[in-house]
Amino acid sequence: MPAPLSRRRFLGRAASAGAGLCLTAAAAEKAASVAPAPAVPAAPVPDWPRWTGSDERALLDVLRSGRWGRTSGGARVKAFETAFAARMQAKHCVATSSGTTALLTALGALGIGPGDEVIIPPYTFVATFNAVTASFALPVFVDSDAATFQIDATKVAAAITPATRLLLPVHIAGSPCDLDRLAALAAERKITLLEDACQAPLAEWRGRPVGTRGIGGCFSFQASKNLTAGEGGAVLTDDQAFADACYDFHTPGNAKRSPSSGRGANFRLTEFQAALLVSQMETLEAQAKLRDANAALLTAGLAQIPGIKPAGLTPGTTRSGWHLYMFRYDAAQFAGLPRAKFIAALAKAGVAASSGYTALNTGAHVKALAANPHYRRIYGADTMARWAERNACPVNDRLVEEAVWFGQTKLLGSRADTEKIVAAVADVRRRAGDLAKA
Repeated sequence: MPAPLSRRRFLGRAASAGAGLCLTAAAAEKAASVAPAPAVPAAPVPDWPRWTGSDERALLDVLRSGRWGRTSGGARVKAFETAFAARMQAKHCVATSSGTTALLTALGALGIGPGDEVIIPPYTFVATFNAVTASFALPVFVDSDAATFQIDATKVAAAITPATRLLLPVHIAGSPCDLDRLAALAAERKITLLEDACQAPLAEWRGRPVGTRGIGGCFSFQASKNLTAGEGGAVLTDDQAFADACYDFHTPGNAKRSPSSGRGANFRLTEFQAALLVSQMETLEAQAKLRDANAALLTAGLAQIPGIKPAGLTPGTTRSGWHLYMFRYDAAQFAGLPRAKFIAALAKAGVAASSGYTALNTGAHVKALAANPHYRRIYGADTMARWAERNACPVNDRLVEEAVWFGQTKLLGSRADTEKIVAAVADVRRRAGDLAKA
């Protein structure tokens, strides 16, 4: 029996919408006039994670080998690093215990620390912020682009100061942010660019997988991710010195490949996780193609429903990883039906949806940093008092009130399942007036 749907479990190539994929205007009109939502699920969520006999054999092979860790003579971690680097067209890969520890490893290898500023988006999982503060660097938020949900690359330059050491954009939902503009800015200002690609395996920018446009990229294989081992992560790079520094940082006190910085951790991936990831990669591309097709079908259908605006892809994107399917919901176009009631109505039709992230930059966890005694000592009480004002993101404030997500498993159903999702949204709009009064 599938496990109950939790927020973490829910979080799970922009394909051209050809005639065989697109919903016609007539189909959309028909969808808008369907009967009230059925009592049975309209589009059941496929089980996740999916596993096969290959996965089972991979785990048992490690168990029987007695070599369960990277330092015990096992070969699975190295095999995964080689395979993942090749698939993502990177020269080097350092596997880690999670996406968060991939970020911690990368920032540690770069020597990010007290006094440094790191630019991040407000529309992301809190791990991006936590990776910065774990190094006692100062996170600086730059507002979102409402159309794509990505960091607004046109606003990054204004946030740079002499203390800025790193640009840390996020490919949110598996869709690339504007890597051309950010890479050019990083080169011009002599600032390092590191991609938080934790949601973006297989995503492509101008035909090349993400993760190496700057110094490197960080990936996550947590339970909801499109490539998963329950937990796990990786740092990709084309830079040998950076790869060596990451390897040394993720292994406690063993500076074997680069000069020691006196900093380090234990963030190693296990042989079990690596074996499972190698096995899971066997079905990764087939699943990605199915998400591509269903995402195109969803966009073609949802875009015809007034009040629904699917998230756009940044120009330059040649493939999304589709970890999430996101759109903006305009309650005014749904007879004033609040977003929470819209999501509840979809749930009754068997279409699980989420309102997504809250405003990270104004959340209690982030705001508490202003009063942190260590930060006040490093940056000064006045600087920290002004820090919250500096992080204002008005576009993102509105975005978090309008956003709706489908997890990546929603894109693994059949064409009929995907069409039922569109029909369910159209039906909620048809009944919005009555639902708003209920």
